[in-house]
Amino acid sequence: MAKRPVFFSNGRERLVKEELVDFRWNPGFAPIQKKKNVSALHEAAEKKGFSPLLEISTKSEETLGQRLSAFNLKIATDIGEISLEAAYQGSKVFASGGPYTDIYRKDGRGAKKDIRVRTSGELVCFKFFEDEWPLEPKTAFYDWLYITALEPYQEFLRRLFDYKGFTDIEFNPGKSINCQARACALLVSLLKFGLLNEALLSQRDFIDITSSDSVEKNHPTESQQRNLPL
Repeated sequence: MAKRPVFFSNGRERLVKEELVDFRWNPGFAPIQKKKNVSALHEAAEKKGFSPLLEISTKSEETLGQRLSAFNLKIATDIGEISLEAAYQGSKVFASGGPYTDIYRKDGRGAKKDIRVRTSGELVCFKFFEDEWPLEPKTAFYDWLYITALEPYQEFLRRLFDYKGFTDIEFNPGKSINCQARACALLVSLLKFGLLNEALLSQRDFIDITSSDSVEKNHPTESQQRNLPL
């Protein structure tokens, strides 16, 4: 058995709600095994009344969920559109180096595998072009990055309201902090309460509006930190 979270749009004081769901785990690294786990998680969640759900990853059975994976989602920048994964990895600043902005030019898989993000010591902060982001609140930079990338896709935003909640089968809350499924639930709440435009005005506005939803666990050192789930 395994546990994975389902993320839901929630109220104004707490924009994201999380429920852990138990389901039977299918071991193995093959894509078919991971898709079986998505189905098992969604079936278990449906028995709790959590349906329909959208898996946000390359393992999703739905094209929308695959499109919203950090590998596939692009963010507009001064150097053109870049992979969300590359934007995240290339913005990391470590005790012994970074940000390694050449990572911005890589695709998602290349960015994830760059050895420097594993060997440069403790994570200190993020620097995305001229904007520096602190490690606290813990998920602020990733949430902002994901929501900023997705905001221009109005058709996708409308379709997110068709789902009760969101999952990411690769996300293990015991090992990782940031989660694309959680960011989708946060985005739906910001839209629901008319807060999205205000939240994206500035870093300060984003943090002020979403800080109560940042995870409470300690930020892991880079040696402990996992890459973005996909």
